[in-house]
Amino acid sequence: MPTDRALTGEQSSMELCAGTSQGVFVVSEGATKQVLRSGAVRELVRISGRTFAGTDDGLHVSDDGGLTWMPSGLEGKEVWQVRTNGDGLLYAGTAPTGLFRSEDHGATWTEIAGLARLADARGWCIPLKPPVASRARALVVDGARILAGVEVGGLARSPDAGETWSVVMPGDNPDLHMLFAHPEEPDTLFASTGYGRLDGVAERVEGNAGVFRSDDGGRSWTYAWKGITPRYSRPMCIDHRAPYGLTVASAPSAFSNYREENGAQAMLFRSEDGGGSWRSLCDEAHSPSAANFHGLTVDPEVPGGVLVGTDTGEVWRVSDHAAWERRGAGMPSVLALVTAA
Repeated sequence: MPTDRALTGEQSSMELCAGTSQGVFVVSEGATKQVLRSGAVRELVRISGRTFAGTDDGLHVSDDGGLTWMPSGLEGKEVWQVRTNGDGLLYAGTAPTGLFRSEDHGATWTEIAGLARLADARGWCIPLKPPVASRARALVVDGARILAGVEVGGLARSPDAGETWSVVMPGDNPDLHMLFAHPEEPDTLFASTGYGRLDGVAERVEGNAGVFRSDDGGRSWTYAWKGITPRYSRPMCIDHRAPYGLTVASAPSAFSNYREENGAQAMLFRSEDGGGSWRSLCDEAHSPSAANFHGLTVDPEVPGGVLVGTDTGEVWRVSDHAAWERRGAGMPSVLALVTAA
């Protein structure tokens, strides 16, 4: 059953930053405080001691654990993800589909134009009525190798820091949501996908939605979601501690939410064998969940644990044994999470 008590002994003093549909909040010991007023914040990430927030009007950065924020470029762009290549370079994926690089820790940005040209040439879009521009919402960067998951477009791969590109579609699925590499095996990748199509038809195709795995750096993919429902998979995270638990949230559709008659019908799943098998991380009250899950990150204090944000404005701490503890509430829809320090 869910609880407002800590999962381990004493109450944790861990602070979180929650990116919401209306800005960033700090969550601490059950209390919440808004620290950045903006539009939707879909990305929160800590890189070299700095916290970056990707908003629907550019990038913001905090140097004090999320208490204060300042603009960090890319104004007018929806920033969906920020990653580093490990050598001090930062990369940002945007909507409309674009890719930008910073060589000065986010002070200035230069576009890597090849990805946007690829999107324009192929007519990538999200097949709504009217169509919505596609977005580069998932990045894995390893040295000069860049992988960009595009919703809806596919997986764009560059071996040379964005000079040249090729496109792969895991299981012929172009609707890429999240992308992670195995912490110890950089050529092993996991991708969460949805129902989007490239033919402009909005009707969903469920058969190949879910999680895919690659063991060759993204060149080829195998389906790792057989027999699991619901299939529409979006938030995902992987624990850097053995056994490298992969956690994925899924729901019946892109629009599943708590306002529906039966709620969002969302689920949280865990795999400890690279997607070979899955088990539910949901307790009785969340099987399935009336609220949909959006923000999802690894819990740094509890091995195997995760932190999850909902469209009802709550943040939950979930243990490896499916014990749920509410950490915060009363916020707008929570879209992203990161620990404050």
